[in-house]
Amino acid sequence: MSIRILLLGKNGQVGWELQRALAPLGELVACDFDSPGELRADFTQPETLRALVWRVQPVVIVNAAAHTAVDKAEAEPDLAHQLNATAPAVLADEAEACGALLVHYSTDYVFDGSGVEAREEDDATGPLNVYGRSKLEGERLIRMSGCQHLILRTSWVYAARGGNFARTMLRLAAEREEMKVVNDQIGAPTGADLLADVTAHAVMRLRATPELAGTYHCVAGGEASWFDYARHVIEWARAAGVALKLPPDGLLPVASSEFRTAAARPLNSRLSTRKLREAFGLVPPLWTAGVERMLAEAYGR
Repeated sequence: MSIRILLLGKNGQVGWELQRALAPLGELVACDFDSPGELRADFTQPETLRALVWRVQPVVIVNAAAHTAVDKAEAEPDLAHQLNATAPAVLADEAEACGALLVHYSTDYVFDGSGVEAREEDDATGPLNVYGRSKLEGERLIRMSGCQHLILRTSWVYAARGGNFARTMLRLAAEREEMKVVNDQIGAPTGADLLADVTAHAVMRLRATPELAGTYHCVAGGEASWFDYARHVIEWARAAGVALKLPPDGLLPVASSEFRTAAARPLNSRLSTRKLREAFGLVPPLWTAGVERMLAEAYGR
């Protein structure tokens, strides 16, 4: 049965992939802050989103818009809160009013990064920075609204479109003979395409089984440090014949303390996907598979 879907944040990494993944489900109305006229989705003016929802009358609202500049958020906490908490709360209120499902994306940064175990959905939160606190507040307000919702927490998102960590590493490896990369932050590099495909699958399942609504962790399989991630990308590039200046012993692991950032990062970004796998019958592929696919697409190999 065809459904009408309102997608917000269509031009971001996840939003771009969602346009592809959601299109077969029905009528897709995709918006962003620069959309023309009545389809403009300006998260800096959250109240304007109410009219957009009522104009479109969606069965599903998918919110892929967010303030994701983690360090910049430290200097503009009000804007981060507006985009990551106030605006999603408005969407949640309107979803409840019109009986729509709200899909929203959150982050491993809602946790404090302590320990070495993968976090479950109901584990205690404790964000270390403005970004994490704003995303956690967005989650809370969505749940308070009473709307049917699907919150997908993820980590280390990348896409072939636009800039990403892998592209940065290869650009630097082509210019330098030595590179230092953090080795004490552990997570799972997760493709925007994987998030989009899981979203489409989950939306259809929720249409038939609404009791599955709630919060889930959605990340690729396995785990890696940023150093592991960089090493895998550079090894792939060498095997693919990409020209690099960096010698085989030029990549050096270092502690997070060697890099000063405005926002503190969690050391443990591991997220358990047990609940997602059991509820939706999905098996997230290893992070290496997704990264290699992205690299092959980006570099035409």
